[in-house]
Amino acid sequence: MGIKNNRGQALVEYVLIIALVAVVIIGVITTFGGILKDKITEVSCSISGQVYDPGEGAGQGFCKTE
Repeated sequence: MGIKNNRGQALVEYVLIIALVAVVIIGVITTFGGILKDKITEVSCSISGQVYDPGEGAGQGFCKTE
């Protein structure tokens, strides 16, 4: 028999690892995205001198003038 080429197998393993990492990152962003958006909005409201209103749910906060 000849020499086997295992490069294709290693490439498939790397692609599977990258796909798994991408799925995990998407899940984290989906789960905590609204909370992160609210925290960023809250900080930007305080910087601009406005009042933060949390809205009705996660990710729905906004700035309003006093």
